[in-house]
Amino acid sequence: MTYQNYSLRQLQQIDAEHHLHPFTDHKDLRASGSRMIVSAEGPFIRDSEGNEILDGMAGLWCVNVGYGRDELAEAAYAQMKELPYYNSFFRCTTPTPTLLSAKLAEIAPPGLSQVFYGSSGSEANDTALRLVRHYWQLEGKPEKQIIISRNTAYHGSTVAGASLGGMAGMHAQLGAPVPGIVHVMPPYGFELKQPGESDHDFGLRAAKAVEDAILANGAEKVAAFIGEPVMGAGGVRIAPDSYWPEVQRICRKHDVLLMLDEVITGYGRTGNWFAAQTFGLSPDTITTAKALTSGYQPLSALLVGDRISRTLVEKGGEFFHGYTYSGHPVACAVALKNLEIIEREGLIERVRDDTGPYFAAQFAERLGGHAIVGETRSVGLMGAIEIVKEKGAHERFAGNGRAGVVVRDHAIAGGMMMRAVGDTMIMSPPLIWTRETIDMAMDRIGLALDKAEKDLRAAG
Repeated sequence: MTYQNYSLRQLQQIDAEHHLHPFTDHKDLRASGSRMIVSAEGPFIRDSEGNEILDGMAGLWCVNVGYGRDELAEAAYAQMKELPYYNSFFRCTTPTPTLLSAKLAEIAPPGLSQVFYGSSGSEANDTALRLVRHYWQLEGKPEKQIIISRNTAYHGSTVAGASLGGMAGMHAQLGAPVPGIVHVMPPYGFELKQPGESDHDFGLRAAKAVEDAILANGAEKVAAFIGEPVMGAGGVRIAPDSYWPEVQRICRKHDVLLMLDEVITGYGRTGNWFAAQTFGLSPDTITTAKALTSGYQPLSALLVGDRISRTLVEKGGEFFHGYTYSGHPVACAVALKNLEIIEREGLIERVRDDTGPYFAAQFAERLGGHAIVGETRSVGLMGAIEIVKEKGAHERFAGNGRAGVVVRDHAIAGGMMMRAVGDTMIMSPPLIWTRETIDMAMDRIGLALDKAEKDLRAAG
C-alpha cells in the first residue's frame, strides 16, 4: 500500500502517533499536523494537497542540482545492482569511494588530499574533533586538546557536534557536553557592531576574540579553531572581509589548526567548490556533506590536510574510528554523478558570475527597503533578511522570534519555502535557480513581508 491510499488526515495521525521530528515542538506540531511533501521537480516541491512551492532552502541546504534528476537515480540503481554495499574495513574498499576521493582531492583547496567518509555533517565533525586531538597526541603535544568555536555556531546534533556548536538551546538539553570546547563571539555585525564601528574594525574585533581565547587558555593547550565560513543555521551570518584573513593569521601565529565546517557552504554554494576558495583560506580540515550528493543519498566527507594526514599515516598506527557506512558505494556513486552534473552544467560559474550577483542585487533593491527589513545580506546563493519593528533602530517585534514565524508562514502559504531563525529569514536555494526564478522568489517574499507587517503591526 502506498501513501496515495491514505488521506492527509490519516497520514498526519500516523505521523503524530509514531514519528519524532528533528528540531520540533512535538505538542505544537501534533496539534496542527505535518505538511506532507510528496513530490518535487527542478526548483519546486509539491505537497499532498497539490500545492506547488518554490524551494528557497534546497531541501535543507543540500539539493544543489534540484529535484528529479534521473541521472542520480540511475547511478544509485546501477550501483545497487552491481554492489549494493560493502564496507571499507578489513583492508577492503570499493571503487566508488576510491574514485570519489580522487575527485575531491582534485577540486579541494591545495594541500587537502585525503578523505574520510561518514553519512552526515555531524559525523564528519565528530571525526574532525577526534582526528585533530589525535594528531596533537601523535605530535607529542597531548595537552593541545582545546577547540575554540563560536556562539550560535552549528556543527551538528551528535553529542560532539552539539558541543562544538554554540547553540544555547542545544547545550541546555545536552547535559554533559564534550569537555575542552570554548566559545567566543560570532562575527554578527547586525547585532554586535558597536555604534560608529566600521565593518572592517568589527571584523578585526571579532577575530581578536579568537586570539584572546587562545591566550587565555594557553596556546600550548589549544588544538584548533572551528568555524563555518558563513554561519548558516545561525542565520546566514557573513563575516566582514577583515575577519577570516585575521583568524587564519592568528591560528598560524599560535600553531592552532584551522578547521572549516563547509557542510552548508561546500559544492558551489558561494560561487566556488568550497567557501575556503571564496575567502582565500588554507584550512587544515574541511567537513562537508549535504550538497556532496545534492541530498539524494546521505554522505559526508572530511577533507584532511597533508600536515595531519602525514602524521596519521607515518606515526598513527591504527586509527580506532569509523562507521558501518563509511564510503558507502551507492552514496559515493551518486556523489560522483552529482559532482559531474555540477561541473558539466557550469553551476558554480553561474552562481559566481550571474545568479549570485543578481540575487544579491534583487535582495537589496526589492526587499531591502521594506519597512520591516533591517538588513539584507548574501554571498553566492545564500542570504538573510533581518526582520525589525523599526527600520534603522534594530528594534525587534515582541515575541522572541514570533515575527520570523509570521513571515515564514505567509511565505509558505504564498508558495515560497523559507526558514526562520529567530527573526532572521534565511535562504539557500538550489543552484539551478535562474534570474526568472529569483524574480519569482522576490515577488513572493515581498508579498509575504507585506502581509506579515500588517499582522505584526495589528498585534502590536
